[in-house]
Amino acid sequence: MFANYLIGLREGLEASLIVCILVAYLVKTERRDALKPVWLGIAVAVFVALAFGAGLEFGSQEMTFKAQEALGGSLSIVAVGLVTWMVFWMRRTARHLKTELHGKLDTALQMGTAALVVTAFLAVGREGLETSLFVWTAVHATSNGTTEPVVGALLGLATAVVLGWLFYRGALRINLAKFFTWTGGMLVVVAAGVLAYGVHDLQEADFIGGLNELAFDISSTIAPDGWLGTLLKGVFNFQPDPTVLQVVVWFVYLVPTLTLFFLPAGLLSRRAGAVRASSSR
Repeated sequence: MFANYLIGLREGLEASLIVCILVAYLVKTERRDALKPVWLGIAVAVFVALAFGAGLEFGSQEMTFKAQEALGGSLSIVAVGLVTWMVFWMRRTARHLKTELHGKLDTALQMGTAALVVTAFLAVGREGLETSLFVWTAVHATSNGTTEPVVGALLGLATAVVLGWLFYRGALRINLAKFFTWTGGMLVVVAAGVLAYGVHDLQEADFIGGLNELAFDISSTIAPDGWLGTLLKGVFNFQPDPTVLQVVVWFVYLVPTLTLFFLPAGLLSRRAGAVRASSSR
């Protein structure tokens, strides 16, 4: 439940901050007449995200078991890729997000109502689609026939909406750079578990071999349906009998990704620049 709460909170807060920035800028510049098309674009983005999530959930129920596992495994890998890109992107651009959005909004104001709707839709829609996909895959990975993962994700989104409103009202001030750094790091850990579970889905769908090659089996010590097994699965997507490939994929993703993520931003930029310079010679 905690992992899904974290996903809902982290992803939802990004969208909430974007909405706050857009609305606050229009109010501050006395362009309240542009609020209606902006809210329309936001509403369309939320609807599309919800429809996308509903399509994934109800569409997968009509499939055979192997088709469901293939879909779940494939989307888990896609979701992990998107979320990994997102946490790095947010860490790099969080300080300049407000300036970037203000510039896009100024351009849209000059172009008219339709441009405002599209700008708001694109600004919020990307976050909404990423949230729907990652929440669906994470719930698929951690659900044991209970509603706790869904409740956790919804509580996270609700918390994000409340925090966004408090930010807008000026009642809450936190260090967003540190917030997104630490929650991003925790999200990478969650993503590693989702990735490993996605690999297991693909193994069950016979897309990848090695389903019967277990790295270890401690089911007798940590029962999957016991309180500890449920807690570890809810937070880390842990399972007591993973395959060798799952463990390898988990380590190969988690260790270098966390290392790169917690490198100082300036050091990472300098290394990227040095690589580009050497490749252009």
